[in-house]
Amino acid sequence: MKIPFVSFKPMERELSEELRAAFDKVFENSWYIEGKEDECFEKAFAEFCDTKFCVGTGNGLDALVLPLKALGIGQGDEVIVPSNTYIATALAVTYVGATPVFVEPIIDTFNIDPIRIEEKITDKTKAIIPVHLYGQPCDMDPIMEIARKDKLYVIEDCAQAHGAIYKGKVVGSFGDAAGFSFYPGKNLGALGDAGAVVTNNEELAKKVRALGNYGSDYKYHHIYKGTNTRLDELQAAFLSVKLPHMNRMNEERRRIANRYLSEIKNKDIILPAVREDVMPVWHIFGVRCKDRPHFEKYLNDNGIGTNKHYPIPMHMQDCYADLGIAEGELPIAEEISATELSLPMYYGMSDEEISYVVDVINNV
Repeated sequence: MKIPFVSFKPMERELSEELRAAFDKVFENSWYIEGKEDECFEKAFAEFCDTKFCVGTGNGLDALVLPLKALGIGQGDEVIVPSNTYIATALAVTYVGATPVFVEPIIDTFNIDPIRIEEKITDKTKAIIPVHLYGQPCDMDPIMEIARKDKLYVIEDCAQAHGAIYKGKVVGSFGDAAGFSFYPGKNLGALGDAGAVVTNNEELAKKVRALGNYGSDYKYHHIYKGTNTRLDELQAAFLSVKLPHMNRMNEERRRIANRYLSEIKNKDIILPAVREDVMPVWHIFGVRCKDRPHFEKYLNDNGIGTNKHYPIPMHMQDCYADLGIAEGELPIAEEISATELSLPMYYGMSDEEISYVVDVINNV
């Protein structure tokens, strides 16, 4: 049996007619930027995130850069980020002129460890960016308590966690703002690049929107040195088709993950831990194995697609050599990078396919 790491085909087949109709509607209207489709999606996505405002962006990276800029974070400032995440989180900090400060994760959940945050706070620290990695919510209560105590901003990175729940509350609604990616592979994916910022702060939302529109609050009037990063009408229309199905499709991912969690019994495979007070959305289902090369080859030889998230930790990337963090200084991030392997996880996996993955893993 051949099982890809990810497939969009089941979802695309199911929503094909609606997606084609969305394209036709935008094409017939001949309005492609800042129109009704964008407005409608932003309103619906703000409601989905239980926030008051949503501002579409061109991609997920800009959805982190813009709130950092809007909050006045820049040269000489420090921002706490997880040591274990995709590099976009750190790049957003770099792009505004600030310095990313890496904090190690809890190895069982892959998410930033709140206990380790305070030891990295200095008088230069201005914000924390917790990343709800792989669709697992961070432990937000202690993070928000630290932020309040030390007067720090919180910008949630929700690029992999559309609709994830922490203690009954949807992620993205805790901090001063949150950034989302709608890259095609995300749980809520566009058919191209797209992103969004959500917030409950009206002034922050207005500033984010202006910064993403050449710094303009109205046409030909520029109040900031802004950039050009907007959610186009076509992607907004596609996202509006997918959004009403999001909770149902996330529930299907949870069903797949629950089978993995309950049925994989191989003692050499370390499964992710899940807090009792969260509902992950499982953008990625990552396990750990000490002998990853053998495990990866075994699965691939048996027709099971895999991926590694992320094989080189950020502090060991060439682009961050200037931070002067030596190998071994962030051992948990390095351990995860050396042992994590992601299993097939996508809407539309059949029970037979899930059983095959489980059986192959249990027979390694």
